[in-house]
Amino acid sequence: MDVNYPKIARIKQKFKGSFVDDIPGEIKNQLAHLQLSKKIKKGDTVAITAGSRGVSNISVITKAVVNELKALGAKPFIVPAMGSHGGGNAEGQKSVLGKYGITEERMGVPIKSSMDVVEIGRSEYGIPVYLDKNAEQADHIAVINRVKAHTRFTGTIESGIVKMLLIGLGKREGATYYHRAIMQHSFDEIIKSVAPIIISKVKILFGLAIIENAFEQVAGITGIKPEDILETEPKLLKESYDLLAKLPFKKSDLLIIDEMGKNLSGTGMDTNIIGKKDNPTVEITRIFVRDLTAKSHGNACGIGLADFTTQKLVDKIDYNATYVNCITGQRPEGAKIPMTYKTDREAMEAALATSGLINTEEAKIMWIKNTLELEELHVSEGFADEIASRDDLELLTPFTEPRFDSYDNLLQQD
Repeated sequence: MDVNYPKIARIKQKFKGSFVDDIPGEIKNQLAHLQLSKKIKKGDTVAITAGSRGVSNISVITKAVVNELKALGAKPFIVPAMGSHGGGNAEGQKSVLGKYGITEERMGVPIKSSMDVVEIGRSEYGIPVYLDKNAEQADHIAVINRVKAHTRFTGTIESGIVKMLLIGLGKREGATYYHRAIMQHSFDEIIKSVAPIIISKVKILFGLAIIENAFEQVAGITGIKPEDILETEPKLLKESYDLLAKLPFKKSDLLIIDEMGKNLSGTGMDTNIIGKKDNPTVEITRIFVRDLTAKSHGNACGIGLADFTTQKLVDKIDYNATYVNCITGQRPEGAKIPMTYKTDREAMEAALATSGLINTEEAKIMWIKNTLELEELHVSEGFADEIASRDDLELLTPFTEPRFDSYDNLLQQD
């Protein structure tokens, strides 16, 4: 197929971006406000949660919490709190943490990884409430997580401390039950029925909530008392929404994404960004994803959100890890393989050919690295007038014809 592509240029979005410049110092201050010395006795064990998401500076954050607890005379250890991720097994989950720099050597404490759980109660809907066995045996639990918009559910509480308690510490058993329950009950209903059980029965020492700005920097750190978690997290979620990076335009014929991966989003590509969530703020006709990140370890959960992909990406898929994750999340459609092409040119031609009554030279295209890095991106000439009219957008390069290498794959524009 002979396609005339629109000219493209590189642009920059101007986001608001305050950040925490002294992370260990801020953690020290936040934990000091919680007066933990009144709760911790010398020699008390504390299970610290560590998740599978690519939270900014997570190894620095975790190490700072370890140091503060040690200074209080506690004996902290780390538990992987990540549902079914890491292939749904203990070694896989420990390996995931290692990729983020969370190792026993660097943290100076043991990492106790196990898929064993204990049942601590049942919700009004009959849902068993599970807790990681190692965490349950500790004198206290410290819960660390980033608060942000969930990629699937919408509510007053989405992804954060509560989710870490329910799904992260619930391990594969808990994650499976909660995701199955969501087929009949809303996430808010499950939160309201399960969270009070966990908060009342689990020995939570504190929650440490992280919010990030549009540049993936730590924008805020908040220490939360157990009894304040359900009241505080919705406020932090709103702050997180306000800071969320977004695509610059609400409508596009084609979105090209260089890479997807579990380290970037629970669904590989953030549904809040690409318009694949309830009440989307962006309308994208076709999505073409080019590659899978190495840190995703073959887990391509969410690949089904795309319309087109490359053989290069498909060859990297670990189907077991992907299927385990998608089955646990009750989203088998997330593992569906899109139309697959050997080259970028073929995939783009197919995408534009299926985008309706458009002249391909006038197609509106956005091209991003991934759904986390949105400050700079390429866009087609169809957006030129809007770029010129907006103060929050800067044109970095002239509009030129897209370039392909000798293998018909896209080359970055200078």
